[in-house]
Amino acid sequence: MKDTTLITATGRRKTASASVRMTPAKETVITVNGKDLLAYFKTAERVRTVHQAFETVEEAPSYTISVHTVGGGLAAQAEALRHAIARGLIKAKPELRGTLKKAGLLTRDPRAKERKKPGLKKARKAPQWSKR
Repeated sequence: MKDTTLITATGRRKTASASVRMTPAKETVITVNGKDLLAYFKTAERVRTVHQAFETVEEAPSYTISVHTVGGGLAAQAEALRHAIARGLIKAKPELRGTLKKAGLLTRDPRAKERKKPGLKKARKAPQWSKR
């Protein structure tokens, strides 16, 4: 693979989506919407979620990663970013697919908020029932 190779991938979770542009580099640097990874997500838990794809693949290749993420909350955006990075790693090295798939990082989480039904207060919550 050449050093000028650009890898693009998209990851989604709930209503959040993350578009990733990965280029090989000497060390891994991740920028999310123009900010540093820790400055954007603020907690170590979210940063750990993002790095999970690299930790699963033990050889940890180095990339400069530029991310544009929209929608959802910070937790969903972190998981969408993890999904996008895993997809990008497969484009770079197809032999990593088995490892990432076994870890469940390639499957898009299909869970989303259930719609509100007519006559109910929320998706399933009914108004209080009174006998008289």
